[in-house]
Amino acid sequence: MKDILTAPFMTEMIRTAALMYDHGWDERNSGNISLLLDETQVGEYLDTGRVLRTFPTGFTAPGLEGRCFLVTGTGKYFKNIRYRPETDLGVVRLTRGGAAAELLWGFSDGGTVTSEFATHILSHAARLSADPDSRVILHAHPPNLLAMTFVHSLDEREFTRTLWQMCTECIMVFPDGVGVLPWMLCGTNEIGKATAARLRAARLVVWAQHGVYGAGRDLDEAFGLVETAEKGAEIYLKIAHLPRLAAITDAQLRQIEKHYGLTVREGWLD
Repeated sequence: MKDILTAPFMTEMIRTAALMYDHGWDERNSGNISLLLDETQVGEYLDTGRVLRTFPTGFTAPGLEGRCFLVTGTGKYFKNIRYRPETDLGVVRLTRGGAAAELLWGFSDGGTVTSEFATHILSHAARLSADPDSRVILHAHPPNLLAMTFVHSLDEREFTRTLWQMCTECIMVFPDGVGVLPWMLCGTNEIGKATAARLRAARLVVWAQHGVYGAGRDLDEAFGLVETAEKGAEIYLKIAHLPRLAAITDAQLRQIEKHYGLTVREGWLD
């Protein structure tokens, strides 16, 4: 059996968590990541028949029965994951239609999955219905996107268009746009369902006055989505109070769409 700490999915998870903390996106014990794993791959590193413990999830996700996830733990600090992954991360497998989860590795101090586990699993199910190659859901508190929700309309089309107009790369990286939720109580099935509903159409969902969810086929894609949107929000906050003498027009955004063969969210460009 190979050492799971040397698994590519593990080393990339640890690296991504460290980058998110170093970027200032995940203070204290905020933020969470889940990575859908292939059980055959997991079997190279773990005895999948050995269950350390089982716990209820508080939701159901029948389509993900038997699937394994590498996930961050509740109350864990991203700054520590690189030093003690066996405590702050866990590999879990959904059972009983998603109503329960089996711990296969990790959370060695008796901990458990992130408090946003429902949102993660419901979001995985939503993204898989749109893209069967989707594997990652990550949640962060990037300060500029968060600040933007205090001073900008929360209309999804207008929020997205503003980000697209801030730098050329925004429409290239997330042509599917950004979903936006008003403030809701976090850690509940309700916010999980609302987030998942928006993730069927877009890979980014902003939680007003809280943070953002990003989805991707791998950790690089999900991280890059948030990174690009955060850059757009930073530029917006730097210029929002100034007279605008130039802008990326819709005609120019259409040029980008055509040149790069993008599929831009229908109806979101004039």
